[in-house]
This record gives sequence, C-alpha cells and structure tokens, in this order.
Amino acid sequence: MGLLAPLHRELREVALPLMHDIHTATGVVVHLAVREDTAALYVERMVGSGSVPVLSRMGARLPLHATAVGKVLLTEAPAEILDRVLVRLTRVTPHTVVEPGRLHRQLAQVRRRGYATTAEEMTVGSCSVAVPVRSADGPPIAALGVVTASNRPQTSRLLPLLLVAAASLGRALTPH
Repeated sequence: MGLLAPLHRELREVALPLMHDIHTATGVVVHLAVREDTAALYVERMVGSGSVPVLSRMGARLPLHATAVGKVLLTEAPAEILDRVLVRLTRVTPHTVVEPGRLHRQLAQVRRRGYATTAEEMTVGSCSVAVPVRSADGPPIAALGVVTASNRPQTSRLLPLLLVAAASLGRALTPH
C-alpha cells in the first residue's frame, strides 16, 4: 500500500536515474527507503550480478536499527517511534546493535556526520552507508544507501556519490 502513495511514486521516479548512475559507476547495491512506522520500507533497489546478496527487496520492511538507511531515518523520527524501536531491538546477525545506549550513541554520530554506516548488522559479509534525502531544510523524507562487501568497505568513495545524488533528489522534490 505504501508504494502506491503519490509521494513514494514521485520519489521513485525522480530517484531512479540517480540510483542508476550510482549503480553503473560502482556496481554496488543501491537502496531508497522511507520510514513506515518502526521499519524501513524499501521503495526502490538496484542490484547487479556482481552485487553482494542482500535481504532487501522493493516493498520489504526491515528494522530501522539494523540498516544504514534505517538509522538515517531513525535519527529524526518522533520520540515515540524511537521509544518503540528501543524496546524491540532484535538481533538479525551477531553484529546487530541491540543495546539501547549503543544505538543512541550511533544515532548521535549519524546526526553529527550526516550519514550512517553498518557493518554486517543485517547480512553477514556486507556493510552499508546511507544519507538522508531532504526536501528543502525539513526532516528526511527518505534515505539513499548502498551495500557492499564488508571485506571491501568503500565509504570514502561511495559517500560523495550518495551526498550529491541525495541533494539532487531533495532539490527535485522541493516545490518551487
């Protein structure tokens, strides 16, 4: 149902060329997600034959606390949502953050840095980085992220691509 909403449809349409560019340039998995209650709802995904295996698919809902896109979306979620997430921190892999204090520290770091990372929290063997997509100066309306093999983290190379794409996407979605 969430995928049928006009905002999600417009978001996907505007994001697809940007996501395609990132995927073509890097070969990594590219995700676009929005927050739906206490989950990250994946509204678009691009993968290739050389991409790392991931659990996400279009329409999937994954835990906010275990994904980079989810952590980006959780940083500015209402306090009620954060409280509900904190009491249901489930372990997906041995590396999933399930300690409320540690997650709070990570979210503070995401706010300071402007991006989130994970290392094998959703899938063993993969790591991710994500940035917020903002319309004007408001809260994130989505998160744009990539997933790569954890033995070759590429944050320094991928982060600039994500930041440029997210800024372009935010500008395109801002009413003029």
